[in-house]
Amino acid sequence: MLRRAVEAVVPLSLRGMIARRLLALPPRVQRRLAGEPIRIDGQELALEAQLVLRISGRERPSMPLEQSRRRMRAIAVIAGGRRIEPVAARDLAIENAAGPIPARLYRPAGLAAPSPLLVYYHGGGWVEGDLESHDNLCRFLALHAGTAVLAVDYRLAPEHPFPAGLNDALAALRYAAAHAEELGVDPRRIAVGGDSAGGNLAAVVAGLAAADEVPPSFLLMIYPGTDAVEVAASRTLFGSGGFLLTEERIQWFLDQYLPDHGDRRDPRASPLREPRPERLPPTYLVTAGFDPLRDEGEAFAALLAAAGVPVALHRFPDLYHGFASSVGLGRRPREAMLQVAGALRAGLAFGRRPGPPQPSPS
Repeated sequence: MLRRAVEAVVPLSLRGMIARRLLALPPRVQRRLAGEPIRIDGQELALEAQLVLRISGRERPSMPLEQSRRRMRAIAVIAGGRRIEPVAARDLAIENAAGPIPARLYRPAGLAAPSPLLVYYHGGGWVEGDLESHDNLCRFLALHAGTAVLAVDYRLAPEHPFPAGLNDALAALRYAAAHAEELGVDPRRIAVGGDSAGGNLAAVVAGLAAADEVPPSFLLMIYPGTDAVEVAASRTLFGSGGFLLTEERIQWFLDQYLPDHGDRRDPRASPLREPRPERLPPTYLVTAGFDPLRDEGEAFAALLAAAGVPVALHRFPDLYHGFASSVGLGRRPREAMLQVAGALRAGLAFGRRPGPPQPSPS
């Protein structure tokens, strides 16, 4: 009832303000508005998260592609809250054979050069998302992890299906390493990271770049998709329960990015099938309890651990897919992302010295 009332009379641009007002209410009032606690798989959804989902609508309606992209950007800007400062940002274009790749470099105030760098790939199912949708998330990580961040606006499907976006992602990392002095960063302390589809790209890029002269020193994965073939149990548990990301939506994203079903078994699309996981750098991988992608993300962490890669896995059992972009909505997403930023800061503290190039897999 609350969600229908809000959607009926309040434009999207005002819902964020309403959500923030409601999240400032005493917990007992929030509970009355949110309804009975949601408990699934031995987990309880955070009260703030439940209230936000109830206000915003727990499932995204179907709509034309461009409208859906605009909606995602608008929601991300609202959920991200006020622009995070003091962080300087400048746009640049990365030279690439397929055409220049738009990017944005963030540096928190007072960060001395040469600094560590996170090359960041946004989420959005390889179909949505851009520099604006993830602007505040990148600012948050830059400020709280004490690092420069290079956000990459890789090409999107369906206009540019696999592997176009991946090729852009890899080109951006190689650009950062080659232009480290110009960017004011230490080439031995360059990490790759991303959320959702961006986490997928980060993992693949880390593997492909392992044979480079300066491979990435750290990998940050926030609720990543890692398997485009098998349907894990968490997709059954949460894919139809209305927690923003649905199974129908996942399949639609895969159809846009990987229209050739034969590509879905390619480790460059499904890093859970990576034949040489030992190549990857130390990793911090985050999942959300109420996320359809939870289990495949955790399976990837297990794959790395079995291969001897230093990996730290943390599940936020009371949150849902997309919380990283919601630091402006409530205390709980911000707390979670502060923990992520702390892990990134620690991971970038020690660089990875160049070693001899590794042979490419046959």
